[in-house]
Amino acid sequence: MPERALLLTVLLWASATGAEGLGLGHAPDAATLAAADTAIGPSGEELPPGRGSVDEGAALFAAQCAACHGATGREGPDPVLVGGQGTLATAKPEQTIGSYWPYATTVFDYIRRAMPFTRPGSLSDDQVYALTAFLLARNGILPQDTVLDRDGLRAVRMPNQDGFFPDPRPGAP
Repeated sequence: MPERALLLTVLLWASATGAEGLGLGHAPDAATLAAADTAIGPSGEELPPGRGSVDEGAALFAAQCAACHGATGREGPDPVLVGGQGTLATAKPEQTIGSYWPYATTVFDYIRRAMPFTRPGSLSDDQVYALTAFLLARNGILPQDTVLDRDGLRAVRMPNQDGFFPDPRPGAP
């Protein structure tokens, strides 16, 4: 038990003095912050230039995503990405891109920052547009011949967009 008390004391002291007070780390400069500011919100204003087709996305999915999400996006072992429409109010809801996600722009954002799992952030913007187009088409949201770009992605209306409501707290996104 004394070890826990010592650890708690050190953690409290460190939080009070900050990392710099301990001689660890440094405050990031503007360029470092700008490089990390890559989040894309529901409006898609932050989307980069680029384009990608459903067919290009299908090839990328087979090569980079199928091992975790299955050949069709439904087999796993990781989360199911395709299907599930109409299941959210049932006893066995399937929270997929097509049934649950409220904004297509945040699908792009997630893929861009977190995938593939073994090399997050390694995909080009064109590849992310292609994968997003493929997944939206697999969920019946876009036609199979879609070529997706910034404007096209911002125009996509997701099936469950009205299933969410805005955060009423001041300053909330």
